[in-house]
Amino acid sequence: MARILAIDYGQKRCGIAVTDESKIIASGLTTVDTKNMISWLIEYTSKEDVELFVIGEPKRLHGEASESEQYIIPFLKKLHHEFPKIPVKRIDERFTSKIAFDTMITSGISKKKRRDKALVDQISATIILQDYLYNL
Repeated sequence: MARILAIDYGQKRCGIAVTDESKIIASGLTTVDTKNMISWLIEYTSKEDVELFVIGEPKRLHGEASESEQYIIPFLKKLHHEFPKIPVKRIDERFTSKIAFDTMITSGISKKKRRDKALVDQISATIILQDYLYNL
C-alpha cells in the first residue's frame, strides 16, 4: 500500500512527514535542505510507494497567499515535472509552526531542542499531514 508524504516547504529546509501504509498515522520523518528536496524525493520514492504529496500552503490571517508562496510555486512545477503521476494536495498551514512549538513545550522537549528549527519544521509537516488525514 502507498503512503502519503507531506512537506512543510521552507527556503532553507523542508520538514517531511509520512503516513503509515494504512494511511492512519502521520509521523515526522526528517528535514531536508531545500536545494536537495527533489533528489531526496527521487530516492525516497524509489524505495517507498507514495500516492500523494501534501504540501503546506502558507496564508496570511485573512486567507490571501503569503510572500512565501512565490518560492513554493517553482518547487511545485519541478515536483509535477519529476513526479507527473503523483498528485499534489495543498493544505492551509497557518499557525503550524506555533502549534509545533507549543507541542514541543507540552511534550517536555528541552529548551535547547526547541531551538532546533529543523525539528519544528518536521513537526509542522506532521501537523499538516494530520490536518489532511483528519479532513478526509
